[in-house]
Amino acid sequence: MFADQARIFIKSGKGGDGHVSFRRELYVAAGGPDGGDGGKGGDIIFEVAKGLNTLGDFRHQRKYVAQDGQEGGKRRCHGKNGENLVIRVPEGTVIRDEETGKVIVDMSGENQRVVVLPGGKGGIGNMHYATSTMQVPKYAKPGQPGIERWVTLELKVIADVGLVGFPNVGKSTLISAVSNARPKVANYHFTTLNPVLGVVDFGDGNGFVMADIPGLIEGASDGAGLGHEFLRHVERCKLLLHVVDAAGTEMRDPLEDIEQINKELGHFSRALAEKPQIIVANKCDAIVTEEGEEDPVERIRNAWEPKGIPVFPVSAATGAGTKALISYVMERLMELPREVTVYEPEFELMIDGDASLPYTVEHREAGVFVVEGPRIEKMLGYTNLDTEKGFQFFQKFLKDTGILKKLEQAGIEEGDTVRMYGHSFDYYP
Repeated sequence: MFADQARIFIKSGKGGDGHVSFRRELYVAAGGPDGGDGGKGGDIIFEVAKGLNTLGDFRHQRKYVAQDGQEGGKRRCHGKNGENLVIRVPEGTVIRDEETGKVIVDMSGENQRVVVLPGGKGGIGNMHYATSTMQVPKYAKPGQPGIERWVTLELKVIADVGLVGFPNVGKSTLISAVSNARPKVANYHFTTLNPVLGVVDFGDGNGFVMADIPGLIEGASDGAGLGHEFLRHVERCKLLLHVVDAAGTEMRDPLEDIEQINKELGHFSRALAEKPQIIVANKCDAIVTEEGEEDPVERIRNAWEPKGIPVFPVSAATGAGTKALISYVMERLMELPREVTVYEPEFELMIDGDASLPYTVEHREAGVFVVEGPRIEKMLGYTNLDTEKGFQFFQKFLKDTGILKKLEQAGIEEGDTVRMYGHSFDYYP
């Protein structure tokens, strides 16, 4: 069964709790606190697996939970970090938050391995709380909880060229004739269920990836049949090859077929309707015309070439015309941008998830402001400020949550210090 969409539950590991213990050794009358820190919870990581081309495996397993961090131990022993859980998906998989429908990450382009849910930070042991006035601290910090989400996985096939057209017009035969793909080819009146990828190799490192998109039917853009599932695969393609049965072997009018498929593409997405297109008039070896009857290929050319859409007559079964077709396709692709279309993230995990948690902004002493509260503590636990991306997220968090505005209202000035749970920052507006 074809599967290009799945719904799964993911949860990162909880951080291990900090430990409370005291040094107890012979001849040591008053040993100090020696409770160790808890280990970090395991991350949920998505990784591109080059050998996968469907999301079928996710029909059998829907729950993915990373390992919790280990509790800290005596004698300042640090708890073991929880193991990360790596979920392998096909390239082109878009991960969305189920509740909002927003894109979390698109596993395409440079996004080959991405931490989607970071594990909870381990709690610190009581050895950190000893002071000159508190020499016997009997408390430690608990580990932060993991993050859980229901997400949807949506596969959008990555290919340079997409073959579109009604079932049984010869798309599978064409891709097997011009590429290394070997799909099952027969006179089916239904349709291929799996998108088939093939590489058209010109040698010297030149070539392109072609996708045989499953046959569409009328009403596909409204969800008829498997319309939405099939149409989403065309979105990343740079160029469309619109394959039609020029001979009318299925008793269909090729001009009506072209109009209907373009209508379905336009209804699904305006961007699809505007993609460059080439019409492939297939099955030319089977064309039979009566005396005085117009050649069907000429009918197609007269209708579409004035609109700037070229028409190539071919016979995928015999190979006639296919060399000229793929040479022209290669020329067109060289004119188009080579970058892979990557959907930008729309979902801010921590901001959206913790909007209800409180925080405070206080002016403690001259030139020093302290920001505290569960929301701040939790955000810092999941954010790596040592990376550029993490620090950018931190700055956006301060702005979007209104913390910067509250600091300004509290009278902060340029050069003042902001403290947050062990972190200190200089303020520059």
